[in-house]
Amino acid sequence: MAILKAAEILGVDELVFVEPQFAMLPDPRYNVTLALAGGDEGRLLLDEKEDPIALAFHNGDSWVAGSFLCRNPTASLIEKFENLNGEIYQEDRAAWAAAVREYYSTALISETSPSVDDLNPKRRGILGNLIENFWGSGSGETCVDCCCGSGVGSLVLRDLGYAPLSYDNDETLLCRGLSEKRLLPEETMWLDATLASHYIEPVPKGIGIMMGEINTFSQDMWQLIVSELFAVSRETLITVGMEQEALLIRDWGEELGRQVTVTENPSDPIYDLWVCRSKAE
Repeated sequence: MAILKAAEILGVDELVFVEPQFAMLPDPRYNVTLALAGGDEGRLLLDEKEDPIALAFHNGDSWVAGSFLCRNPTASLIEKFENLNGEIYQEDRAAWAAAVREYYSTALISETSPSVDDLNPKRRGILGNLIENFWGSGSGETCVDCCCGSGVGSLVLRDLGYAPLSYDNDETLLCRGLSEKRLLPEETMWLDATLASHYIEPVPKGIGIMMGEINTFSQDMWQLIVSELFAVSRETLITVGMEQEALLIRDWGEELGRQVTVTENPSDPIYDLWVCRSKAE
């Protein structure tokens, strides 16, 4: 079995995170869990600014780790590490974040059955043309793929030269995308899209493809999802099927101080008939 990148960065053969799911990384209760774990060795990981981003303790035959990408360690955890005269490692925050995503995506694949694959093969080309017409080709810029589903948007972003950062709350769709390699483990997060900014720092671009159905019952949820997508992307492209959905997105963006341009896209009358484009001031 290949060593996962997180273990490799910390110089161990294998490790287990105290946080059982990626979505739990911000929860401070796991500082307590890690502090209560036994330990005869410790390893502290610092980022390029020398801020702590992980702690691992050797407990019996295994290493137990906690990640501080989305929260800070407590003083008691640092004290525990110092009392063990532990070793200090250093890695770029982005590289550690990718390793953490890989860890949880790999666990998700092993624990969840994928959804049925109902992707229309033509979708890749249609969506590629749409994004390229608005943005052109990328040169490695990070682009979040909000509500990525089984990953056709992420696949197209990669085709065009962007670096996807994909998230969705449906683990079966994520597993389908990972199994088809439309989604890559180090780029994928299983999380609630209404809380995206708790996990993601703002990046250059973001997409929300085939959003909706936005109706009276789901409007509040979609407003939160769209607002979070705006919060984590400086330039944003959202597609919907109906004009009234696009106008709602425009209103939500304007409430946040963002100008949103709504354009009809007759080339795809089913999924992407209306395109909302926004750029942060």
